[in-house]
Amino acid sequence: MTIFEEAKRGLVLDGAMADELQRQGTNLNNKLWTASALVNQEEKIYQAHLNYFKAGANIVITDTYQANVPGFIKAGYSQKQATNFIKQAVKIAKHARDDYEKQTGIHNYVAGTVGPYGAYLADGNEYRGDYELSKQDYLDFHLPRLKLILAEHPDLIAIETQPKLIETQVLLDWLIQNEPHMPVYVSFTLKNETSISDGTSLAQATQIVDKYEQVIGIGVNCVAPNLVSPALELLNKNTTKPLVVYPNQGASYNPEIKEWEEVKDHFDFSKLTKTWYEKGARLIGGCCTTGPKEINQISTTLSQLKERR
Repeated sequence: MTIFEEAKRGLVLDGAMADELQRQGTNLNNKLWTASALVNQEEKIYQAHLNYFKAGANIVITDTYQANVPGFIKAGYSQKQATNFIKQAVKIAKHARDDYEKQTGIHNYVAGTVGPYGAYLADGNEYRGDYELSKQDYLDFHLPRLKLILAEHPDLIAIETQPKLIETQVLLDWLIQNEPHMPVYVSFTLKNETSISDGTSLAQATQIVDKYEQVIGIGVNCVAPNLVSPALELLNKNTTKPLVVYPNQGASYNPEIKEWEEVKDHFDFSKLTKTWYEKGARLIGGCCTTGPKEINQISTTLSQLKERR
């Protein structure tokens, strides 16, 4: 069964990398955020991935969301070091996947993540999208990282936490020309129930992304849980591809200290998974402020729902 076929039935995504690193004592108050752990805390990244596999995740996302060559160079590292950090991120995730398979016989997947230019700005811009680059500038920024990720052969690419449609299109156009057989999923951040963060309608964004054959799923991530159901209803009207959802817990992000405010409402992800599955969600996980507990709730519920179908 291909990953696309499995996605149609349902797959569990992992939860937040940042929260798992912080639980292990990692200080992420810097512009590299979770990517800073690639410098000298690889074992903690490995453990985070393994924790999510043990919780029931079928797909873990590499620690490359905010790992990019300009960011590492700006932080004082050489281009060679930056290259090694990004490649190592994929290797660590694959190592955890392979070790888990040896232990359990369960084959899972690694998604190489490509965060937006807004993540590099490290000011919360992935939730606003108030930056404008040329298509070539987007390519110049993204391709060094994307090519390094692809060179390590992940199972799929996650173009995630995207606030701008044009930036997503630039990446998809390059992939269809250069890596047309690599599965990809795309997930946007939201301004409100009907628009992605830069103000483009979610319907328009979905219709455009839907045209790319290698895209195996379209959805939203790092949004408040109350925005998910309305988004799913809109997504369902504009694509027949599997829908992707992995929200945060509704907290607000403070870009000054690189942390999320304390979560006041803890959601029951078992109930949410049932609701979202009924609305068409098939790749379901958690983003910032979620952890193995939430992923286990999703995994248990999704397994039950799949058995009933």
